[in-house]
Amino acid sequence: MALTAADLPAIYQLLTNSLSGDVTVRKPAESALSQSESRPGFCSCLMEVITAKDLVGQVDVRLMATVYLKNSVTRCWRSRNNAMTINRVEKLHLKQKLLLHLREENYKVANMLAVVISKIARIEYPKEWPDLFSVLAQQLQGADVLSSHRIFMVLFRILKELSSKRLAVDQRNFAEISSQFFDYSWHLWQSDLQRVLQGFAALMQNLSSSTTDKKYQDELYLVCERWLLCLKMIQQLTISGFPTDSRSMQAVRQVKDVSQVLLHAIQSFLPHYSFFYEQYPLFWEFVKKACTKMMKVLVAFQARHPYSFSNEGVLPPILDFCINKIINPEAEILSYEQFCIQCMIMVKSVLECKEYQRSLTGHVVDETAITLEQAKKNISAAVSALLASLFPNDRVILLCNILIRRYFVLSANDIEEWKHNPEAFHHEQDMVQWTERLRPCAEALYIVLFEKYSKLLGPVVVSILQESMSNCPITLNEITPGLLLKDAAYGATAYVCYELSNYLSFKEWFNNDLSLELTNDYPSRRIIKRKVALLLGQWVSEIDAETKQQVYSASIRLLEDRDVAVRLAACRTLCSLVEDSTFSDKDFIPLLPRCWNSCFGLFNEVVEFDSKVQVLNLISVLIGHAGQVVPHTEKLVEFFQKVWEDLSSESILQIQILVALRSFVISLGYHSPVCYNMLLPILRRGIDVNGPDELNLLEDSLLLWEAILSYAPSLAPQLSDYFPYLAEIIERSFDHLKIVIEIIDNYIVLGGAEFLSRHASIVAKMLDMIVGNVNDTGLLSILPVIELLVQCYPKDVPPLITSTLQKLVVLSLSGGEDLDPSKTTIKASSAAILARILVLNTNYLAELTSEESMLLLLRNTGVQVKDNVLLCLADVWLDKVDNMTSIQRRTIGFALSIILTLRLPQVLHLLDQILSVCTSVILGGSDCQSDGESRPETDGTIPSIELRKRQIKLADPIKQMSLENSVRENLRTCAALHGEPFNLAIGRLHPTAFAQTKQALNI
Repeated sequence: MALTAADLPAIYQLLTNSLSGDVTVRKPAESALSQSESRPGFCSCLMEVITAKDLVGQVDVRLMATVYLKNSVTRCWRSRNNAMTINRVEKLHLKQKLLLHLREENYKVANMLAVVISKIARIEYPKEWPDLFSVLAQQLQGADVLSSHRIFMVLFRILKELSSKRLAVDQRNFAEISSQFFDYSWHLWQSDLQRVLQGFAALMQNLSSSTTDKKYQDELYLVCERWLLCLKMIQQLTISGFPTDSRSMQAVRQVKDVSQVLLHAIQSFLPHYSFFYEQYPLFWEFVKKACTKMMKVLVAFQARHPYSFSNEGVLPPILDFCINKIINPEAEILSYEQFCIQCMIMVKSVLECKEYQRSLTGHVVDETAITLEQAKKNISAAVSALLASLFPNDRVILLCNILIRRYFVLSANDIEEWKHNPEAFHHEQDMVQWTERLRPCAEALYIVLFEKYSKLLGPVVVSILQESMSNCPITLNEITPGLLLKDAAYGATAYVCYELSNYLSFKEWFNNDLSLELTNDYPSRRIIKRKVALLLGQWVSEIDAETKQQVYSASIRLLEDRDVAVRLAACRTLCSLVEDSTFSDKDFIPLLPRCWNSCFGLFNEVVEFDSKVQVLNLISVLIGHAGQVVPHTEKLVEFFQKVWEDLSSESILQIQILVALRSFVISLGYHSPVCYNMLLPILRRGIDVNGPDELNLLEDSLLLWEAILSYAPSLAPQLSDYFPYLAEIIERSFDHLKIVIEIIDNYIVLGGAEFLSRHASIVAKMLDMIVGNVNDTGLLSILPVIELLVQCYPKDVPPLITSTLQKLVVLSLSGGEDLDPSKTTIKASSAAILARILVLNTNYLAELTSEESMLLLLRNTGVQVKDNVLLCLADVWLDKVDNMTSIQRRTIGFALSIILTLRLPQVLHLLDQILSVCTSVILGGSDCQSDGESRPETDGTIPSIELRKRQIKLADPIKQMSLENSVRENLRTCAALHGEPFNLAIGRLHPTAFAQTKQALNI
């Protein structure tokens, strides 16, 4: 029943109760509101609560109403065939009401209403809401500051929503909006810019008491916010409203117009930065936000429209400005990290922009018309010349020096933070996004700069390194500028190791300096030790065979250090060393006991999530690559047991443990049963779909399960007990189908007849759930499992999986595979399985194909069967034999020979084709005897799962039988059954084909 105005008090009360801290009051209210969402009029009631003048003071209730309104619009606005859809009349009412209530005084409520309007616009504009922008533009005429701010808030949200739509028609609509709306937005932004700058000038000069008036400042701040919203709109219109010029080669004039003014605006805003810090903190925050945003807009323009940005009036002044702010910033700018970061991002983006790289390819000399590619080359050449003038050698060297000597050096705050919390310091330095902090951003710029000017900067970096080492001897124990420069120089050397290898011998450097750095255990030397750890991991490709063991030993020594940040850095280094393609396990194995002890100790000592993940990752890498795990099994089992119990509530960390356990099982190989007491209870928790952590643990638990089975010498009773969990997983979803099928396959191979006798019904149920309910990829995965079952147990399995086999008959006889290779493979494989059953359990397949349920299924699925089902299958075998493997073709040969024994006259119509296929298979040689498999060597060791599979394939009864004898005998039977018609059919054979058949059958 629809909600009306009479229900408003009840809705208001429910909204009020939904804010209650009392769960017994809040939960029923939330439930009632959720149920009301499907009733017509609910959104209208919410809108009345939001806009009611007598509820203006009830901000929390109104804000909660906007949240429910947004969720309802998101879920119910689109037309769907259910009762949840908002009707057309209510939609019209809501749109009118929203546009009439734009002057909302509360910022949070206004922002949520803007989001609601944008969600509706995404669905309805332009077809159902064509006048949206015109109505908003009309309301802007004569609007006061607050109203215009709220309208721009709405416009910004709408443009943000529409710009994210990716269909071509939507992008064309947005391009049309840009062409119509850009100039208006741009002129308004410029007008507001002048007003903001005049207001700032008045604040700085304090011309009158009116500038200190709160009302004046509030209004000026609202203008500032409106100006910022308009800037964001201009960015969206320019970025999403025009195709990138790197493809269209059409200049976007807006880039030039806006970029030049933005640079001037930044230069005008920056002087206010330091003045506002103490006098007007609100405007100081705005200047910070505004300058950062304007730089981000310039960076976005350069990335989206690189050719338009390369204009002589745009690129040179902006790039020169950014470089100057990096090299020679004002004192206050140094503390303005976000602005410095954006300047560095701009320089980095320009240096690595592929459109600005001079092309080395030539063009046809006599070519008169300038092609698109040639135009790009011309622009690239011009920009390259421009960049060369902006980056003379002395400026490049100066920039490199500044980056290393100023921005790489640890600050007093960094050192204090390290001292207080070494774990947090390590992760902030090691894992933070490079665009978020100044030092990582400077490092990223330095790497790009060095790669571009490596020949020029190689000697420069080496000289800085030598200078720092001479000014900071290994015996220095104080934190001096020399020690901090040495740390910075070591970092600079680590980041560009590949390019620097031509200027620096790692072996000599390690032996003469780096290895000695570890001998000084004074606390302040942790700064250098951490950077030595970074160096060893970065220079891994330059470590020769003679130095490997020393480097391994040094890394483990760093792992044993007293400082946690140093030890965590050593973790990453050891991962790099161990995973390197030239890793020497011979040199590392003697150090393993120390390494394990250090890892276990570090894991117990660290407290942060990222730290524990890092240590677990190293343990997993060591298990997988270092070898010699068996001697340390007891320690590892004890560690994993304790850690799993300690982290019982930390499912994300348990995932890392499962990954490490899988590596542990693989490394142990056939010794893995020694850890079953620890391993199997962990596995059981991970594969229980009813457990609390099923969503997080299931995937990695399945991978662990597959590894345990692959390396199990036999099927342990506990592992057999876990098989029913697999059926529950499949019943829940097919998300993990591939690994589930591998596990089923391993159970069949490993458990043999005993496993099947115990779990036959579950296997049959799972096969029936999969076949007919999964896509082609899933079918292609499960068909080999069915074939394996039929091969191993031809008498017992088919009656158990009748339903599945009936589906295979349908798959075999269905059409529609002509243009789809995967469907052809499915049809051929399904038919081959049925052929195998006919050969090894003839009576069963004859009964299956003649059952009424089989014929009914064929009719229901639209498969037309003119004759006997077996004859239809024979047609498929003859048609698809060329799409099969050699063993499948041999199976088809036997099946077709059995078809010859049917008392049906139609058999004689197929005689020539049957004899042709059988002859081809017989004369094809012994390729099917191996089918890509060699006879396994039996040296007394326990066979692997793969070896067992090869043994099963070699023991295939199809390979043991004689197709020649089968065809010869069944031909005699066919002749006896049909008499003279048989002789006539034989007489119609081509002489050459008949001769080949006689040769194949030795008759």
